[in-house]
Amino acid sequence: MKKIILILTVIMTNMSLAQSKDSISSKAYLEDQFYIGATYNSLYNLPTGISQNGLSNGIFFGYIKDLPVNKKRDFGFGIGLGYGRNTYFQDLKIEETGGITTFEEVRSFDRNKFSMHTIELPIEIRWRTSTATRYKFWRIYTGVKMGYVFASNAKLKKDGVLRVRGIKEINKFQYGLTLGAGFGTWNLNVYYGLNDIFSSEALISPAETPIGGRDLRIGLIFYIL
Repeated sequence: MKKIILILTVIMTNMSLAQSKDSISSKAYLEDQFYIGATYNSLYNLPTGISQNGLSNGIFFGYIKDLPVNKKRDFGFGIGLGYGRNTYFQDLKIEETGGITTFEEVRSFDRNKFSMHTIELPIEIRWRTSTATRYKFWRIYTGVKMGYVFASNAKLKKDGVLRVRGIKEINKFQYGLTLGAGFGTWNLNVYYGLNDIFSSEALISPAETPIGGRDLRIGLIFYIL
């Protein structure tokens, strides 16, 4: 994964340098089309007894088409496509036996997490103070991000390793509100999940309590162009 991110960063940087030369002499410039970021993930809306532990985190990157709608090009929209990986450390044991997934609270373990790999579709309303020659400026981008979970896994370390790949009870479709704001290259990034991570079929034994679970991600986003 680190190699993939490095390669994509190099490609994006080279493309931004090539395109920025044209942007200087053109009033029809575009901004903030490539992005990469990292977040701290906080779970909420969990049943009693289930809590986080460890540093839950996420990484994301992609391309978003900048669509200005006024002559100053300081207001517009953006629609994009990207990838996100989010990992959550918590005390929920996920186990699969004979094609049946079970969930239960676990207190004694060395490490416990589940992860989701998602294709993301961000849609934004964009305001900024940029010009064709000003590369450090204020921005506020807000909107929604929709995602399709194409892979998921869980890993529990306790007297050995318990792995589960392809957690069927995770909702494939995820969506939430987003906010990106700041000045210059690095900016605050927030994602507030609006639907449950787990479907109604994910029940904690033995009480058969729905897990639900939503996430709040707070971190930094880096715009390359």
